[in-house]
Amino acid sequence: MPFVADPALLSGVTAAVRKAGDTLRERYTTHARGVSLDEIVGEIHANDDAVLAVLREPLLKARPGSQWAEDELAGGALPPGEWWVADPAEGNINHVHGMGEWAVTATLVRDNQPVLTVVHVPLTGDTYTAVAGGGAYLDDRPLRVSAKTDLGATLAGTGQARPGEGEDTFRRIGESVSAMLTSGLVVRVSVPATMQLIHVAAGRTDAFWQFSDVRSGLVAGALLVAEAGGVVTDLAGEPWRTGSRDFLAAAPGVHAAALAVLSPIA
Repeated sequence: MPFVADPALLSGVTAAVRKAGDTLRERYTTHARGVSLDEIVGEIHANDDAVLAVLREPLLKARPGSQWAEDELAGGALPPGEWWVADPAEGNINHVHGMGEWAVTATLVRDNQPVLTVVHVPLTGDTYTAVAGGGAYLDDRPLRVSAKTDLGATLAGTGQARPGEGEDTFRRIGESVSAMLTSGLVVRVSVPATMQLIHVAAGRTDAFWQFSDVRSGLVAGALLVAEAGGVVTDLAGEPWRTGSRDFLAAAPGVHAAALAVLSPIA
């Protein structure tokens, strides 16, 4: 059955995510917090706890019967049904180091497909939303992916999904960056994924790939890009789902060329 969202649902989720963004912004400093690894991890957990305290219950109440995906760094498929996949501080590592690329995200995933998402960027006040079949928006302005057709003219991006991904994943990241540096124009390597994917959805950049199945970093951007007219697959060219091993979101005019460059890197 196609997903049908009551307009009140999107409005309620947007309000909850914006309120959570206010909490995260209040915790922000322009200087780095924490020197040791333990101190940095402590700051990250404190951000998560503060935001979840104002985000979790409003989302669960907004969609009766929905469930909460607890581990924001978890990957793989979810059980059937509707799940909230949220990141209370997407780009948390940037936040605690005094940098500006961070957001609050909440995505409703139905049977392993994202169907509604809200991404709020507190420092700019921008709110990105998408509903399956209903388009993608920056506030009230429709989003559209890039019209580029030449991979050699593309600004593309990738990044590390989480610390300790493993030697094989780190090797694939390095090889893919080298390959795309040769084939494209410029490659950005940064975190978090959602902040790169909103640029793809808005047509500011042209492609993003990642060797990861971390759901919370991909579900929001996957829906935004798809609803903005982009193509979202795994690196075998199959439609992307939450259980996919890897990820590529790109403007339709460059997706096939990017896939040809990245798919051999296994």
